[in-house]
Amino acid sequence: MTSSPAQPASEPADDRVAGAGGRRRPTLRSDLRASIPDGLIAVAVTGAVFALIYARILAGTSSTLSVMPFMADAEKFWMYFLSQAFGWSALLWAWITVVLGLLLSGPRPSWAPLSGQRLERLHRTTSLNTIALIAAHALLFAAELVRADTAGWFAALATAFVETFVPGGYDSGTGKIAIPIGQAALYLAIPLGLLFYVRHRIGPKTWRVLHRFVIAVYVLSVWHTLLYGTNVWYDGWFRTTIWLLQLPIAALLLVRLLRPARRSEKLLGPRAHTGSSTGWALRLSGRLGIVGVIAALIGVIISGADGGRTAPPEDTSSSHVHD
Repeated sequence: MTSSPAQPASEPADDRVAGAGGRRRPTLRSDLRASIPDGLIAVAVTGAVFALIYARILAGTSSTLSVMPFMADAEKFWMYFLSQAFGWSALLWAWITVVLGLLLSGPRPSWAPLSGQRLERLHRTTSLNTIALIAAHALLFAAELVRADTAGWFAALATAFVETFVPGGYDSGTGKIAIPIGQAALYLAIPLGLLFYVRHRIGPKTWRVLHRFVIAVYVLSVWHTLLYGTNVWYDGWFRTTIWLLQLPIAALLLVRLLRPARRSEKLLGPRAHTGSSTGWALRLSGRLGIVGVIAALIGVIISGADGGRTAPPEDTSSSHVHD
């Protein structure tokens, strides 16, 4: 998320190495090349998720069919299921990226198998692949809208573009809220992920401040999934697992705040604090807020009240009105 504690406060680790040993600073081109192995793994994971979703549709066990029964024709709606698969791999890669960023920005554990430089490169490559996966998720969703539209090709393309990429363009059901949230995640991920490569123009301090908003991209992605993911539409163990996976991130963020890399970010006592009282109060509120988030997550996991809809009964004959 920000620079590691072992490096100067103004530069990432790779920049420090560049100045000391004459090695070139990382560029977008070099990181794109380095992201290929990670990207191939992401594609393989997406393929496995797609196969699982497709098999569950064919077996009639997917909760998607309870939400949208017409999608039982798996061959017809394969692009939608592939979009779902890319969405899940994007969420997983976003989770990995945030975890790596928090490990880099706080006190790095001694058990970490990779050096700080390698962790930082992996953080950048997973970030680039997260952007690609989110974009693929959105493009396939748009492609499915085009396929399903009975209007002319140009009109269908225009409608799909508006509904997929224009905030407020999708005006059906839960999507009226969930789609703009997903759009916000995409539109924030691209600049926040790429600002690293122009940080010398905008200044490292500005870059660090903006880069911290990457956590907002992740929060929006999870929110979008819980609101609109038909695989986690109903309450149950799978949806609760999504909540469970947020505990490590919240814990790492709390450690990051309690043991910051820079002295200026430490929460000293009110008397020892040399900055403004407002800054001290904000830092204290941030730490207390994360403690509250962790408590809420534990409450959701223990209670099972994960915000999902109530699953319909398998046999709905008793609810039918008979003449």
